[in-house]
Amino acid sequence: MESTTTELRTLRGIEFARPLNADPLLLDLYLPEGAPAAARDGRGTGRPAVVHFHGGGWRTGERSSLGPVVDRLGLSPIEQLAAAGFVVASADYRLTDAATFPAQLLDAKAAVRWLRNNAAGYGVDPDRIYAWGDSAGGHLACLLGLTAGAAEFREPGGTADIDDSVAGVAAWYPPTDLLRMGEQAPPDAVARADDPGSREALLIGAQPAAAPGKARAASPATYVHPDAPPFLLIHGTADRFVPVAQSTSLADALEVAGNAVELLLLEDTDHMWASPDGNSGAAEQAIAATIGFFRRQSEQH
Repeated sequence: MESTTTELRTLRGIEFARPLNADPLLLDLYLPEGAPAAARDGRGTGRPAVVHFHGGGWRTGERSSLGPVVDRLGLSPIEQLAAAGFVVASADYRLTDAATFPAQLLDAKAAVRWLRNNAAGYGVDPDRIYAWGDSAGGHLACLLGLTAGAAEFREPGGTADIDDSVAGVAAWYPPTDLLRMGEQAPPDAVARADDPGSREALLIGAQPAAAPGKARAASPATYVHPDAPPFLLIHGTADRFVPVAQSTSLADALEVAGNAVELLLLEDTDHMWASPDGNSGAAEQAIAATIGFFRRQSEQH
């Protein structure tokens, strides 16, 4: 289905992968006005692009959503990013009622490969593809940035040899170390990773403490290395679902490894940028920082 506005053309429900014994995976593509026929930013290489992954604890949520709290604010972050000149692909991935990790990461990589493989047709610069996600989607975006070309996450298939790397990562309140999430939970936590049947347990098919190998394999922190792309991590200091230490510890590890990383902490802000008085200030800050980050990265490459 296609819809058009004066600023944006949106193509919804494009199939980008068909995992074995699973429903086809779809994405929505947001194209700035003029793409692809005139998709040039003065460099002659096509527009930069961002692949977005939704949150929902890997067990719920849907593409093109930033979660119920952010969606209700009506700020349209994806559309704002597209209006800033980026092609945005918001992609499905298998939820935990269909498959456990690493299925979700394999799907995220498939979305990147699809966009790179189809870059010319949509006016995308294949060297300027970035990843962005919120919560569980932020976890996947971080993993994309840290596991490019990893043999353990390579699936056989027609597009397996296409580059799955991204040139930068923006992650909102991402889980990054499943083994430490439980101990980092604040006293007023709504959910803890070590709770029976937690979202993290559903993701890996076992309690993290009982399966440390699986927990580490699903944790972005495990894959930090000196050649990671630039990262932007944004987290609320009052997050009751994903402890803020998940972002601060990953930022520290990336910095120690010599990588470029920006960390933005939003004071007294809960998950999905919820605030005590319900204002949209934190969400607006996060959106502006995200667009600014991707702009800087796209101008440098």
